[in-house]
Amino acid sequence: MTGHFGFPLEAILIFFAVVAISVYLDLFVHQRSTEISLRDAIRWSLIWVGLALAFYAYLWVRFSPEWADLYLAGYALEKSLSLDNLIVFMAIFSSFAIRSGLQHRILYYGIIGALIFRAIFVAIGAGLFLASPWIGFVFAAFVIWSAIKMIQQSGDADDEITDYSQHWSVRLTGKFLPVYTRLYRNRFFVRHHQIAAGDGIAANVTRQGLLYATPAFLCLMAIETSDIAFAFDSVPAVIAVTQEPLLIYAAMIFAILGLRSLYFVLAALTRYLVHLEKAVICLLFFIGAKMLLQSWNHAVADTGFHISSGWSLIIILGMLVAGVVASFLFPAKKAELSDPPPST
Repeated sequence: MTGHFGFPLEAILIFFAVVAISVYLDLFVHQRSTEISLRDAIRWSLIWVGLALAFYAYLWVRFSPEWADLYLAGYALEKSLSLDNLIVFMAIFSSFAIRSGLQHRILYYGIIGALIFRAIFVAIGAGLFLASPWIGFVFAAFVIWSAIKMIQQSGDADDEITDYSQHWSVRLTGKFLPVYTRLYRNRFFVRHHQIAAGDGIAANVTRQGLLYATPAFLCLMAIETSDIAFAFDSVPAVIAVTQEPLLIYAAMIFAILGLRSLYFVLAALTRYLVHLEKAVICLLFFIGAKMLLQSWNHAVADTGFHISSGWSLIIILGMLVAGVVASFLFPAKKAELSDPPPST
């Protein structure tokens, strides 16, 4: 194949129009921070996959099968790599004890941030990723620590946190920014007069200020940071498939846009399948170990042992299937099933 795909104006306009309209419709449908059902999450996951395949068909008909195949290869690779993100998202939300209604709002803005950061990463190119091995060490430690915290909290999975003053994110961020140590409705920030007038508990802040970050915002930053960390692996992988910036970005964006709906499919299944969360914890240890190995191979010395994206996908899907099968073979006891749901 000769030449370059470049930046055809027609393709750019169609791509961004489809993305903008789809994001708006998704926000309009889910404008309230309510729990998303499994059926709704599956339906939206299929819609996002359908849009990605429709763009593939457009490239095939309007340009050439070769360019379309490069886009589809990048999309499939990014989609498989994004499964790591899903598992870590679950660990982060578990750490903050945030329920699915607010999860929707956080993930929505997290995806918007991902669109912006991925564009920056693609524009900069692979040169930025020379530092990725050292970032990988830090984030691998965070992933493994998240797995340990999920094990510690597994018995209290339904307990909600009302006071975040001792939460790791508040203790870390509160040294630099004013933080309100309680969730305030579904807001990321709250003004001082709103706390004093509305709740009368203005003492629950890390320091005085006019504007306070809430635990929901800190959770959003953790989600955003995790996506950026994974981008250090996924962006170079897609660049290795094709060096065409527009095709790279389109492949990643269509994969990311479906990530939120796919997360709620997985999250809903963990509520129905009692042993799926154990599989997620095992996957967190696997993801952390994989990142440590990759970082060591690049930054210190090549061990000769590498986990390809194909094998990683097989392991992730295999563990999830094992969790599903175990849930059917060893269901929850009747006493557990008869317990009343936690009050909201």
